[in-house]
Amino acid sequence: MKTLSHLIFLWYIQAMNYEILSKDFTDKLLERFLRYTRQWTTSDSLMADQGIVPSTERQRDFAQLLAQELKELGLTDVSISDHCYLCARLPATPGMEQVPAVGFLAHMDTSEEVSGQNVQPQVVRNYDGNPVRLAGGAVLDPAIDTKLRRVVGDTIITSDGTTLLGSDDKAGIAIIMTGLERIIREERPHGTIEIIFSPDEETGHGMDFVPMDWLTAKQCYTFDGSTGGEIEDECFNAWKSEVVFTGKAKHTGYARPDMVNAVSMMADFLSLLPRHEAPETTDNYQGFYCPMDLSGHIEESRVTVYLRDFDAKSMENRKKAVETFAQAVAAKYRGSAVEVKHTQQYLNMKAKLDQQPHIMANLVKAVEQAGLEPIFRPIRGGTDGSRLTEMGIPCPNIFTGGHNFHSRMEWASLSQMAYGVLTLLNLVSLQADTLSK
Repeated sequence: MKTLSHLIFLWYIQAMNYEILSKDFTDKLLERFLRYTRQWTTSDSLMADQGIVPSTERQRDFAQLLAQELKELGLTDVSISDHCYLCARLPATPGMEQVPAVGFLAHMDTSEEVSGQNVQPQVVRNYDGNPVRLAGGAVLDPAIDTKLRRVVGDTIITSDGTTLLGSDDKAGIAIIMTGLERIIREERPHGTIEIIFSPDEETGHGMDFVPMDWLTAKQCYTFDGSTGGEIEDECFNAWKSEVVFTGKAKHTGYARPDMVNAVSMMADFLSLLPRHEAPETTDNYQGFYCPMDLSGHIEESRVTVYLRDFDAKSMENRKKAVETFAQAVAAKYRGSAVEVKHTQQYLNMKAKLDQQPHIMANLVKAVEQAGLEPIFRPIRGGTDGSRLTEMGIPCPNIFTGGHNFHSRMEWASLSQMAYGVLTLLNLVSLQADTLSK
């Protein structure tokens, strides 16, 4: 039985969702998002790790579709680089040429962890708060996924349960495109606005070939977050450790005493990784070790372990721990060898963003003006923005209304996406206000 306080809460949530969904741009926002999710843009980490960006040509197909749409909005400075970065610039309106340029980013690819081919988005209007049943027995249940409780009366979009949805990050692209359209159609005063839609963010290579010489904005924002109101200025420090064990092959029937099984070495190594420091056993500011890929045979085995930590010193300890575990295993197997190679993937962006506090201050104000209370949470991952910040252009992350990324249980909130559009419009207006200060 629902209590009076719970009924009041539901009424308040429904009223908020009804108000934002009544905005005249939400139908177009939804149409764009559905159209984008149907585009197959899964990236390929093996190809990207070899320096091939875009890692799949289907990302270029999507870039061309978006480029045409931008041109139809009236933008003339639209280009796609050799590495499939879609760049578009909207010049400042008359009298606003001295306003500092601002950039907005989102990525075109979707994760390869779950199929992104033949996505069939499902639209649930006026969501009633009950479980939503998907194909294959999957259920979106607000008793488990508590974020569903905040979208009663909302329009939510799910996959059909056989694929991911792709709100990561096509919700971000839909927000940026819709915001840009509103600025142009309503003739809002603005400084220079620059857009970059990138390939291969999900592979960790989203900023490898970003055209820095094209970008004039000295501050940017990515739309690649989750729950409405969330803004993020810190993320993991991320490294990967590639561990190679070398054994000695011999006929298994006559292996004693000198066969060394590299597969067994890898298994022993994996058993040493702390179970309480895995992705599925940590949250908030806790770091982890995560074996991501392995292969091998008796003579050689390989495993790639992702290391994540918010603190730089703790990350150094994690790297040393991996080396210690690997050497301990090698010492156990006489005649074996092991090599460990650490590669930096991205760094925590907070220190650099703290050096320019006005960027986050503007973002906080933009979210509040949109009608939401800012929510500060660390990113338990990374974004193109964290890489761009590391490269010298501060770039915090903004919510998109997507949830349960990289899974068949993925869903998106149209009202939260609409708040994202308002946040973008507010950021552009706040940037224009700097001219009068």
